[in-house]
Amino acid sequence: MGYAGLATIMERNRVPHWKEQEDHALLLAIQDGSHPAFAELVARHSTRFYRLAFRYTAERTSAEDITQMAFLKLWEKPTMWDATRNNQFTTWFYRIVANLCLDWQKKKKPLTLAEDYPVADHTASQEEQLAMTQEQRLLEAEIADLPERQRTALNLCFYEGVSNQEAADIMGINLKALQSLVMRAKTRLKERLQPTIHNEAMEKTA
Repeated sequence: MGYAGLATIMERNRVPHWKEQEDHALLLAIQDGSHPAFAELVARHSTRFYRLAFRYTAERTSAEDITQMAFLKLWEKPTMWDATRNNQFTTWFYRIVANLCLDWQKKKKPLTLAEDYPVADHTASQEEQLAMTQEQRLLEAEIADLPERQRTALNLCFYEGVSNQEAADIMGINLKALQSLVMRAKTRLKERLQPTIHNEAMEKTA
């Protein structure tokens, strides 16, 4: 089943009944082959996981492909999710998407940010938007250059808004190790960005 099949399931088979169901119930139904349950799960969570994939790839098409691939893996082998472990779906699925992103990144380096990367604040002036966009692109480029585990920890904790414990569970590490990764990532970004920020400030005052 390709992208067209996935889109068809989402649009045609989504029904009001399933909107009231918890993820756990949807997953059990998917294991019984329910297209409507799968459509609801995709519609409910696809934006969240697309956003994570986009932060890794900075390419809309690649992020869409990764998100689609992750959901199709679930559809084709729904028993990957083990109901007896009572895992929260989003925590479990973040790990699948993150692993696919890492596989993608290993095959395609270096990472370059898309021209339409959504970083500007539309309430700011044109000059302010330009400065903010340049700064954000610089930050994103430095994040992309972080070691994989540091980048994953930072993305999950600061951009996806999951708790530190959830991020640790997603990455399969303990909380202390997660906090160490985040701290090392923040320290590295500060060290790499500080000289650039200083130089830009000097240029503005020259």
